[in-house]
Amino acid sequence: MKRRDLLKGIAVGGVAGAASISGFPGIWTGRGTVLAASGDIPVGVLFSKTGAVAVVESTLHDACMMAIEEINDEGGIDGRMIKPFVEDPASDPATFADRANRLVRRDGVISVFGSYTSASRQAVLPVVEGQNNLYWYPTLYEGRECSRNVMYGGAVPNQQQQEFVPWLKENFGGRFYLLGNDYVYPREENNVCRMILDEIGGEVVHEEYVPMGHDSFSSIVSRIRRDEPDVIFCTLVGDSDVAFQREYHSAGLDPERMPVASLTRSEVEVAAIGGEAAAGHFSSAPYFMGHESPENERFVEAYLRKYGEDQVTHFVNEAAYFQVYQFKAAVEALNGEDLTPNAIRDAAVGLRFQAPQGEVEIDGNLHTHLWPKIARWQSDGQAEVVVESDERVAPEPYWAYEGQVCTAEGLQDA
Repeated sequence: MKRRDLLKGIAVGGVAGAASISGFPGIWTGRGTVLAASGDIPVGVLFSKTGAVAVVESTLHDACMMAIEEINDEGGIDGRMIKPFVEDPASDPATFADRANRLVRRDGVISVFGSYTSASRQAVLPVVEGQNNLYWYPTLYEGRECSRNVMYGGAVPNQQQQEFVPWLKENFGGRFYLLGNDYVYPREENNVCRMILDEIGGEVVHEEYVPMGHDSFSSIVSRIRRDEPDVIFCTLVGDSDVAFQREYHSAGLDPERMPVASLTRSEVEVAAIGGEAAAGHFSSAPYFMGHESPENERFVEAYLRKYGEDQVTHFVNEAAYFQVYQFKAAVEALNGEDLTPNAIRDAAVGLRFQAPQGEVEIDGNLHTHLWPKIARWQSDGQAEVVVESDERVAPEPYWAYEGQVCTAEGLQDA
């Protein structure tokens, strides 16, 4: 059997992993030395447990650690335990870079699982590229990146906006107010939204950005009331999204006439906002907690049992969870080859995983095939899916930009 065929046949999950295989000649440590053939497998865990985006990012840490513990409880990877080295970069991009460097150079990890925002990912990128390590990034992001040192687990624009923006225009109208935090992700996603609107006959009535952690939105809500857009297209994250939605609700604006349509809002933000204030608004994502599948039932039950019945799962911590299992399957598929970041990356390509959202697959461009969904938030804090893809959608990180495409060989001219 060819290795690619073997990888495509692997199914991994919270209760069942790929077939174990024996013997590793040695393990990369990031310092040019090799560990003994037995012993723990070191990985970095780099999620913010404090700071402006910790309301979301701490739950990515929790899901990642749960997956590591599950794997270790089931015997590890070919009998070897995953040893997590944990750092809290406190929602600060500069600290992300410093802690990533520490994990790779001092702790000798062979992969790092981490971060939520694009600002933090871009801070880590020079570290993992410079040290030729591997970064497992679970978050939706803006695309326009093609690194051979990042495993992208979240949605790119064609997996969130391609159906979402036309659907919003058809159901609510084409006048959009674009609102986001002031960093690369919101600006790039809003560029994509504007491109789609230009193609389908919509328009942007206003575009506005606020600093990370911004929590005062009365003047913006007043401007929205004055401009009367059909849709508020929102790329606020963390505390800012919570504060804005509460202000919107307090002002008495009507989601039936002027909904907030978010690419970033999940069950965790809705829990912080409050179900009543979030009800009637929309999100586009590949996973929602209420998705019905045996894999999701096991994931949700395990997560609530571990972290509390008042907790929620969502589309970013689901990816933080399944990426650890993708790492496990890639290591197992190496079948005795030297365990290096490059080898793990190459083994992961084509690997299929029965994730809580459905079967996902790592593309040759190191992004992930996902299952897009559009959902309306309910007063109980859960999402009612109103549009759902009937097949996986391939990731196209340069979808909105003509002339370039991310391939297994890197960035190419289209």
